[in-house]
Amino acid sequence: MNLTIKALTPELAQDYFDFFDNRAFTDGSPYYPCYCNMYNMSLKQIKEKLYTRFGEYGGDDDAWKRVLRESALEMVTSGTIKGYLTYCDGLSVGWCNANDRLSYFRVGEFDTDDIPEDTAPTDCPGMGIIKSVVCFEIAPAYRGKGIAGKLLERVCEDAAKEGFSFVEAYPKDQHQDSSLAFTGPLRLYEKAGFREYCRNGSTIIMRKRLKPQDEVSC
Repeated sequence: MNLTIKALTPELAQDYFDFFDNRAFTDGSPYYPCYCNMYNMSLKQIKEKLYTRFGEYGGDDDAWKRVLRESALEMVTSGTIKGYLTYCDGLSVGWCNANDRLSYFRVGEFDTDDIPEDTAPTDCPGMGIIKSVVCFEIAPAYRGKGIAGKLLERVCEDAAKEGFSFVEAYPKDQHQDSSLAFTGPLRLYEKAGFREYCRNGSTIIMRKRLKPQDEVSC
């Protein structure tokens, strides 16, 4: 199995949508379709943009998919959605959404039928300090092959090169073995050297330090 990982760029939009259209969530996941929109959108944007278009397009399942796909295309093209695609023999088979913590309006797992209010971290004083890993999706046929671990390793390598102090992730404290845990299982982060930083409800905030203690900013 020949695996390659590439950072998402606007030029890779076709591969991004090929993955989400044809291989992601093909196990009947309730998260289909998603196109990884909601982390990068404020609640106001979601209501005024997504929900409005949804009604204009007919208000059915096809309308919701169209709305999410159009929104994601705008954000991938503009560089708002960032992360990494995994390819197997040239075919996009995995995705990890990773970006500066302050680029997200929410982190952790949530129900798309009940979008939480916008939140910002209280312990992150600026951009370039925390790189967040907010979700994974691996095509069902390619799970169990270590792809998520390789994606996480690449995120950490690039974050260190970019000067971040930490990489942060948000697994739930239960159902860690479920393929539906799109924030990634706890064991994935523990294996990669992350440690529990704090908890927010059922979400465990895991951090990996990339700089010595006396060099970090928060």
